[in-house]
Amino acid sequence: MSEELIHTTVLLSEAVDALAIKPDGIYVDCTFGRGGHSALILQRLNQSGRLIALDKDMAAVACGRQWKDARFHMMHSGFTRLADVLGELNVDRVDGILLDLGVSSPQLDEALRGFSFRFDAPLDMRMDTSCGITAAQWLEIVDEGLLTEVIRDYGEERFAKQIARAVVAARAIQPIETTRQLVELVSKTVRTREAGKNPATRTFQAIRIYLNQELEELERVLPQCVSHLKTGGRLVVISFHSLEDRMVKHFMRDMVEVDKLPRNVPIRASEVPLGKMKLIGRAVRATEAELQVNPRARSAMMRVAERSDVA
Repeated sequence: MSEELIHTTVLLSEAVDALAIKPDGIYVDCTFGRGGHSALILQRLNQSGRLIALDKDMAAVACGRQWKDARFHMMHSGFTRLADVLGELNVDRVDGILLDLGVSSPQLDEALRGFSFRFDAPLDMRMDTSCGITAAQWLEIVDEGLLTEVIRDYGEERFAKQIARAVVAARAIQPIETTRQLVELVSKTVRTREAGKNPATRTFQAIRIYLNQELEELERVLPQCVSHLKTGGRLVVISFHSLEDRMVKHFMRDMVEVDKLPRNVPIRASEVPLGKMKLIGRAVRATEAELQVNPRARSAMMRVAERSDVA
C-alpha cells in the first residue's frame, strides 16, 4: 500500500471549504504532507488557478513532484521561507494560505523517522532529514537544565526534572540511540499517566517540537501569511498542540484588534479603522464521524481569519 493511501488528511473538507476557493485564485499549501488538502484545492481551481505547495520533508516533496499538473508547483522548503518562495515565483499576494501543523501519518508510521514510540528505531525526529542533528545526537550533548525546560515547557510534562535526570544518568553508561531506549527510560521514571497513553508521549512530543523549532517557525510564518494575503484572502491553520493553538489564537486576535480611539470621539461606523484581519467563525474540531476513521484527529483545532484591510 502506498503512503498516499495510508495517509488520512485531517479536517479535509472543512479546511478547503474555509479557504473559500476562487476558481482562478492563487493558493499556498504550506504543509503539503501527502497532498490531501492540495488535491481538493486543485479540484476547485479552474485552468487559470494556481497552487503552490511547500514541505521540508524530502519524502513529501518527492510525492508532490510526481504530480503532473501545470497549475501546481512543489517546493522543498520550510514554511518560514514563505515570503522568499513567493518572491522566487514572482507572486506578490495570494487568495489563501493553509497551515496543517504537526507530523503527518507517514512520518509517524515510518519507523526510521524515529517520531513514534511504537517502533524500535533510530532516534531521529527531524522533519527535514537533509539537515540538522538527530534527537539521539542532541540527547548526547544537552545539559540537564535545558532538557528539563524542554520536556516541561513543550511537553507540559510534570515529571520533566526526573526524566532529564534519568537521561543524563543513562547516557553516562551508554548512548541513547533508539526509540525503545528512550521509551523504557521514561516509563521507569514516570509511574503514573492517563489511561491509554504511553508514559513517553509527552517527552517524545517535547523533543520533536524543540528539535524542529516548531513553535519558533510558526511564530515567524504567521506575519508573513498576513503580509502576502490579498484583501479577502483567507488564512486557515490546523494545530494539534495547545501551545500551537494558543499562539495562533492570540496572533489572529491581535490582527483583528486596532488601537482604540479615545472615548466620545464623534466618528461614523464606516470610518472606524479596521484591523488587518477578521475572524471567520469559531474554532473547529473534527467530528465524531472523522474520529471514528482517524483517531489522530482528536487533538486537531482549526482557526480561520480573513484579510480585511486594504492590501
